[in-house]
Amino acid sequence: MKLGELLSGIRLRRPAPPGLASVDVAGLEYDSRRIREGYLFFAFPGSRADGRDFARAALERGAAAVASESAAPVGLEGRWIEVDHGRRALAHAARLFYGKPDEQVALTGITGTNGKTTTGFLIDSVLRAAGFTTALVGTIEYRLAGRVLPAVNTTPESLDLIRLLAELRAEGGTHATMEVSSHALELGRVYGLRFHTGVFTNLTRDHLDFHVTMEAYFAAKQKLFAGEGGEPPAFAVLNRDDSYSRALHVAPETRVFWYGIGPDSDLRALHIVSGSQRLRFDVQYGKQRFAVESPLIGKINVYNILAACGAGISYGLAPEVIARGIASLRAVPGRFERVDEGQPFVVVVDYAHTPDALQNVIAVARGLNPKRVITLFGCGGDRDRTKRPLMGQAAAELSDFVVLTSDNPRSEDPLAIMNDALVGIRRVDKPLVVEPDRATAIARALNEAREGDLVILAGKGHETYQVLQDKTIPFDDRAVAREVLRGYGYHPQA
Repeated sequence: MKLGELLSGIRLRRPAPPGLASVDVAGLEYDSRRIREGYLFFAFPGSRADGRDFARAALERGAAAVASESAAPVGLEGRWIEVDHGRRALAHAARLFYGKPDEQVALTGITGTNGKTTTGFLIDSVLRAAGFTTALVGTIEYRLAGRVLPAVNTTPESLDLIRLLAELRAEGGTHATMEVSSHALELGRVYGLRFHTGVFTNLTRDHLDFHVTMEAYFAAKQKLFAGEGGEPPAFAVLNRDDSYSRALHVAPETRVFWYGIGPDSDLRALHIVSGSQRLRFDVQYGKQRFAVESPLIGKINVYNILAACGAGISYGLAPEVIARGIASLRAVPGRFERVDEGQPFVVVVDYAHTPDALQNVIAVARGLNPKRVITLFGCGGDRDRTKRPLMGQAAAELSDFVVLTSDNPRSEDPLAIMNDALVGIRRVDKPLVVEPDRATAIARALNEAREGDLVILAGKGHETYQVLQDKTIPFDDRAVAREVLRGYGYHPQA
């Protein structure tokens, strides 16, 4: 494809150098290490490095040209394209280069604070129950036509995402489901993509280290439904019981399905029965009513399942197909995931890392009627400090025993992070253990547990690592808990 074709529709800060429009482009890349002869290199700031620092090296490796938001360094003017927005330019060029796969693959985007991952797994399960070949993109992993790939970001860079959609199309796939983070929306990673269905779960305090205010955080989420750089979604599946969801501006041409427990929802949950093993309720949609059952439990999963039902209806799927897909999802890694080594108390691992998510997971635990709830949690470093005391207060108010430990401290002092959380914990008089070493803290939480108790290991969920100040180490709450329980003499039942 000619460079001039790729640049059509991209806002430039100044005209491209003469002659570049007729250059053949062999590929696109934003990582200079992957540059090959004839590639167009997009150089923009990243979370760990600034691609503009590697522009000269990319050209030396054979790049046809560099696209960047900054002015050309001395000597590179003839092969430099100054664009208005680097990531938007990459998204636009990638769609053209790969033949707009988002127009051949039906794309569902899920945004919100809590529930995105579980809702994504549920929607993908529903689509596969309908016989479709699918892709799933999210926090835990990427799935492509039955293959499992490691997840780099919740929402990958536009080039990687469009490549994945093109590969799905080549393998006969028809539907893709993806979590759409607020970072991705704000940075332009999904700019111009055509979404068939947009799903909004809820909005609670998170990521204010990046967005600064809740208003800015909400504005980023809004972008999914505005169709920035392209058309708005054909369908929107929105949580009627969430105040931010009700405040969304949806395009007039978008058909909205409201879901919730209240009487003014299009998809409403009735006769909810949540036990220790299963969740069951009826879905009322217009004159239709159908039953759903799921191994996922708790009120939060009522909402996640309703959202998945709404997405299924947006694709015209029959109620029995939707119900089959819901029932077939046995578990979501790191989401109220049980660790069972034959101990007389329940141990679950959950990704809850916001005040609202922590409240939700403890509420699910309370619904199982344990003798006591023991909650272990920590707060991430280099993230929103203001939510730390709120998490501490939530854990102390709703639990019977609290173990405060470290999460992913990153560049911060773990003790300083824990002190922020202690401010909230000390507002409530509850038994407390403070232990910065997470493995030791897990051992102390499990040692405290007695028959009939329930232990929540919150914060890291599916993660298999811990990010420290100077290194990243292998660490899996589930594996550590199993090792501790076995050390206490428990063994899985045959």
